[in-house]
Amino acid sequence: MVDFLFATTWLIPIYGLMGAILTLPWSLGIIRRTGPRPAAYLNILMTLLSFVHGSVAFAAVWTQGNIHLVWPWLQVADLNLTLTIDLSPISLGALEMVTGISLLVQIYALGYMEKDASLARFYGLMGLFEAALGGIAISDSLLLSYMLLEILTLSTYLLVGFWYAQPLVVTAARDAFLTKRVGDIILLMGIVALSSYGEGLDFSQLETWAESSTLPPLAAALLGLSLIAGPTGKCAQFPLNLWLDEAMEGPNPAGIMRNSVVVSAGAYVLIKLQPVFTLSPISEDVLILLGTMTAIGASLMAIAQIDIKRTMSHSTSAYLGLVFIAVGLGQVDIAFLLLFTHAVAKALLFMSLGSIILTTSNQNITEMGGLWSRMPATTTGYLVGAAGLITLFPLGEFWTMRRWLNGTWDVPLWLLGVIVIVNILNAMNLTRVFRLVFLGKPQAKTRRAPEVQWPMALPLVMMTVITIIAAIVPMQWPFWLSPYPPLDVASNAIAPWALPILMASGGIGILIGLKLNLQRTTARPTQVYLRFFQDLFAYDFYVERLYKITVVNGVAALSQIAVWFDRYIVDGVVNLVGLATIFGGSTLKYNASGQSQFYILTILLGVGALLWLIFTGQWTLVTEFWSTLGKSV
Repeated sequence: MVDFLFATTWLIPIYGLMGAILTLPWSLGIIRRTGPRPAAYLNILMTLLSFVHGSVAFAAVWTQGNIHLVWPWLQVADLNLTLTIDLSPISLGALEMVTGISLLVQIYALGYMEKDASLARFYGLMGLFEAALGGIAISDSLLLSYMLLEILTLSTYLLVGFWYAQPLVVTAARDAFLTKRVGDIILLMGIVALSSYGEGLDFSQLETWAESSTLPPLAAALLGLSLIAGPTGKCAQFPLNLWLDEAMEGPNPAGIMRNSVVVSAGAYVLIKLQPVFTLSPISEDVLILLGTMTAIGASLMAIAQIDIKRTMSHSTSAYLGLVFIAVGLGQVDIAFLLLFTHAVAKALLFMSLGSIILTTSNQNITEMGGLWSRMPATTTGYLVGAAGLITLFPLGEFWTMRRWLNGTWDVPLWLLGVIVIVNILNAMNLTRVFRLVFLGKPQAKTRRAPEVQWPMALPLVMMTVITIIAAIVPMQWPFWLSPYPPLDVASNAIAPWALPILMASGGIGILIGLKLNLQRTTARPTQVYLRFFQDLFAYDFYVERLYKITVVNGVAALSQIAVWFDRYIVDGVVNLVGLATIFGGSTLKYNASGQSQFYILTILLGVGALLWLIFTGQWTLVTEFWSTLGKSV
């Protein structure tokens, strides 16, 4: 039985798709008398089956060994496209994380979306979400991963725009979709280029191909940059980072998935593409630059937000920026561990935020307070999730950073500085939110805020326990995937002090967050420089306005030029031809008199003119003119 389940592991993503299909009778309104909850139960059942199936396969892969399943898809001349599935401990571990978090989120959504009339449609979209994520986890084909990423983009658009009756929601869904499409189109160009340079489009072939590749520097740089573009959009990295902030307009259960495993899917593909980036130092430098800018910039944006979900969405971009840095440095193991520990802790944080939003019907942290005694499970979940992000012993982020900075890696000073800055800013932000939401006196909207019911409390408590237990993974990480060997401790004077400095930075960030003078009103600072920085961070460094001045206005100007050219040039030529035809027809109609002697006269005049040209030598000039004209054309 175990062998059969392991051999059919590739069916696991289809469970989510089947769950989405089974919800259609309720989503389309064919079944009304039962209400929408049976659709939710069916989808949860399919997710449970996928989790159990995946657990059996994950346990079996350690004894069965890695398996590659290949399905030929298209073969034309020299073009051979295949769809490949990789069953390995890493891919099945990623699949387990997807199905496990998805199962808890769907149970959580039973309570959060209880009163929503479109509950069946929500679960159908969540099933599609899960199917795409599960497929990406076990895919070894860049082509298949690209297809699934496109499904993921569509699912994001539909879930962000779930409450489509609100204009702001429609705008957020549109912006999220278009922003991702920018990266996807450039990624597709890279896939086409890679298919012409390499032997195939399988991730497992890239390392061998990269070792023997003879691409010129310019081609290698352009190929690497095009492959970076897709994950940049999916992971909400600068300059394609604003969509994740706007995507918070969707339901919070979808936000849990989006901020934990959905953004991780893009980074997961980026990690698998890492051998290609070794062909060009430019690609690696761009990864490090984008990651650094996003990690620090998004952390600064987070501390100026008052919307409880937006504060955490910016921190998601920041931690994914660290993943980009790790991939740029070739430290694939660290990138995997950062993805895992961040996904688990961030899922827990968003579960606690959803509980707060549901009980208070509010997302403004300046209007909250005093919730710690009224919502103990939610408070515990927030504290454990926050601790899992700011390098506190003994949670997962601590052990991940210990592997990164314990002296066995080449740790440049700038990298330590970036991680310390990100740790301080995020610790300060998480402490600021905790003070405003959970501490202090109860406010008008938090005086009667009870703890959530069991459909939300149970997944919240389970996720709290999982976040604590998840520290085992970075502690016992059994693989060595990074292409660069470690250095001796003695070869680097910074590394032995790196982890203590990082832990101290977390404490400094917490102290700053505790000492901040927090305003619970809309009053702005009186100091001009403080107001300047407050607006700069709160409005995301005015990136959106910069887009409007440059990209949006540029496209609008090109559109106006195209309209003018179409109206006055293209239409003018067409109208001129039409007028010439009408005028010529009106003129020639007088020659059609119906008298045969007039037609004979016309023929004689034509023949006479032709004979005159021939006998006078003018015909040679005519033929030379037409031959010269034909050559020029």
